Amino acid sequence: MAEPAWDSWLATRATVRLRRGLQRNDTSATGLFDLSSNDYLGLSAHHLVRRAAADAALRHGAGASASRVATGTLSVHRELEAGLCQYTQRQAALVFSSGYTANLGVLAAMGGPGSLFILDAHAHASLIDGARLSGATLATAMHNDLADFTRLLEANRSSKHPKARVMLVVESIYSVFGDAAPLAALATLCTQFGALLLVDEAHSLAATSQGSAVLAAGLADQRQVLSTATLSKALGSQGGAVLLGGQGAPELRDHLVNTARTFIFDTALSPAAAAAALAALRLADPQRLGALAHSAGLIRDLLQGQLSLADRVEVGAGAVISVKMPTADSAARTAAALAGKGIAVACFRPPSVPDGISRIRLTAHAHHRRPELSAAIAKVARTIIEEDS
Repeated sequence: MAEPAWDSWLATRATVRLRRGLQRNDTSATGLFDLSSNDYLGLSAHHLVRRAAADAALRHGAGASASRVATGTLSVHRELEAGLCQYTQRQAALVFSSGYTANLGVLAAMGGPGSLFILDAHAHASLIDGARLSGATLATAMHNDLADFTRLLEANRSSKHPKARVMLVVESIYSVFGDAAPLAALATLCTQFGALLLVDEAHSLAATSQGSAVLAAGLADQRQVLSTATLSKALGSQGGAVLLGGQGAPELRDHLVNTARTFIFDTALSPAAAAAALAALRLADPQRLGALAHSAGLIRDLLQGQLSLADRVEVGAGAVISVKMPTADSAARTAAALAGKGIAVACFRPPSVPDGISRIRLTAHAHHRRPELSAAIAKVARTIIEEDS
């Protein structure tokens, strides 16, 4: 009987997590001042977004009931894909059930024995998992290091058996540090080496200048640039998408429809989520993006104004501002203490942090007002200092 072996293994894993300060729990920010969620624009509860979801559920039902390649494609999926193309100025889009499945799907569909994927060292878990499942040869470049990406591209070109199909895999804005990838320079590098560039826009779609980092970098019409995005962050809904540009975008979309396993074998995105995302997309205007940038700047300035914290504050290119913590335990204690004071923050600990340094991560929101946000950040700063002492 195998159960005792499993019980022993589970007990050992729990002991290791506790010893390392890595125990996690499913939590809720209900009733707390929200500095932790990815609802950057505050649209998940917007009355127009909620109404769109309700109307779609009444019209189409609670679920799509089938895969998109069976009978699961609904008019709202088409409308959402058209809306995403208009918003990002890309030529083709394909909607998945989540951002995670979008990354798994596109990487697996573009992989195989003749492919080489070069991932940034800080790439999200979904990108890593998709690359591993793809069957491609994998390499890792140092974070945001163009010279290292170039070195790996040159090594492949000069190798005895070079891979004919190469793709660089990055995030537009990284979720822990909040720093931005040099997209224009990476795209130029791809053109030089005949490679593709996959950009995960999870933290930039409807959350940065112009609403898309790929668009802001002038790459929306570039066929060698593929992008993915989630609809569950700034758009406050659920789902994911692959976005394609330039000549050949329809053909590449058709390839994904026929080869992306997380598209073919997964029930289509629920109509309520699709309609909510579309409604949110229409609300993600320059005024809201400006308010988000203002909130992020205020958080940064207030934290950096604390002398004991200034050199620990990591200022991102988007809505994420992180504070380095001395240990995983201190990060967990601080997050718990703040929750007790009515403030929700994110606690990032190994292995979620690429450099092994724990952090308290604060997320800006467009709907926060200056007085309430200032008071909350002052409380955050005091609590971090208290828990450090």
